[in-house]
Amino acid sequence: MAFTLCTWNINSVRLREPIVQKLLAEQAPDVLCLQECKSPVDKIPTEGFAALGYTHMVARGQKGYNGVAILSRLPLEEVCSHDFANLGHARHIAARLPNGVVIHNHYVPAGGDVADREQNEKFGQKLDYLTDMRDDFRANSPERSILVGDLNIAPREDDVWDHKKLLKVVSHTPIEVEHFEETREAGDWHDVTRADIPEGKLYSWWSYRAKDWDAADKGRRLDHIWATGDIKNAAHSSRVYRDARGWEKPSDHAPLFATFDL
Repeated sequence: MAFTLCTWNINSVRLREPIVQKLLAEQAPDVLCLQECKSPVDKIPTEGFAALGYTHMVARGQKGYNGVAILSRLPLEEVCSHDFANLGHARHIAARLPNGVVIHNHYVPAGGDVADREQNEKFGQKLDYLTDMRDDFRANSPERSILVGDLNIAPREDDVWDHKKLLKVVSHTPIEVEHFEETREAGDWHDVTRADIPEGKLYSWWSYRAKDWDAADKGRRLDHIWATGDIKNAAHSSRVYRDARGWEKPSDHAPLFATFDL
């Protein structure tokens, strides 16, 4: 079974329902994982998505904040959701496809503006969330699984517009990257995107603060698709759909795609 998966921080699924429908109609992924839905589950506008063939959904919601959802043309069986770092936030949901593959959809805390947990509680929460993820992977050894989402860390030097200038900026600090890599290695997760696109600058997020984000191109790769080692070779055709960042009332993130032959 071949299927194409997309992950996208939508920054309010209700506010941006039109561009979610646009993506589904024009790009037609089999599975769409959304983060930062900012909606209770019962308020997610599922009717329009179902009309496009996306009749299956699992989600965790929260009024005004966080929230994750998996929309699918393929049947989904909910597997679990975790509250890593005990934050009481809707940041994770997992579902199983008919072929047995489990998809984990994560929205890792952004971490605030100051890269110091003593001065900034949110930064500590981010590190603790990643540590809990790591420990869970060490305890449970995921198999035949895909992990996607806005992980809010750009790990490589070529995942940001200027490595040296961003070393002390939250999302690219050494301590975040260290936690990120420990978490990834703990589950034998492999970076599908960089396996497909190993060289060169690659971004999935551009700040709303830039007047002309496209020309300035000061981006970061905050969104990721990982696969466990047993299925990593099934992944191909990774791409960031940059055009969506320029749509009307856009998210500050662009959708990220990969296809799996499983």
